[in-house]
Amino acid sequence: MAADGKIPTDGGRGLGQNPFAALAGGAAVRGAAAGPVRVAASGSRGRVDIRRETGNRGGKTVTVVTGFTGIGLPEKEQLAKKMRAACGCGGTVKDGQIELQGDKREPVAKILAEAGFRPVFAGG
Repeated sequence: MAADGKIPTDGGRGLGQNPFAALAGGAAVRGAAAGPVRVAASGSRGRVDIRRETGNRGGKTVTVVTGFTGIGLPEKEQLAKKMRAACGCGGTVKDGQIELQGDKREPVAKILAEAGFRPVFAGG
């Protein structure tokens, strides 16, 4: 804690040693099962669901993007801003999901794929 009573948020000191350093040289891990290892697609940041909703919205169609893992509110807001600009519509980040006015599933899927996500059309 700093002298002024504030907690520093700069990340602190380094770890001192890298626990994965031995793996960088291609050394085998003891106890590892032989066989193929499944690795997520390079650059994939996970699956996100894109669905179209009309329920409880006065008959208006809304595109909802859910299922984000590992990203915070600032990045979601940045993605929402990019989607609003590309689609020419309004939208917001609410309850951890992105909501856009209108049926904009196709352009939203393209933007998410460019950002490294794996977009999936969910629902009907």
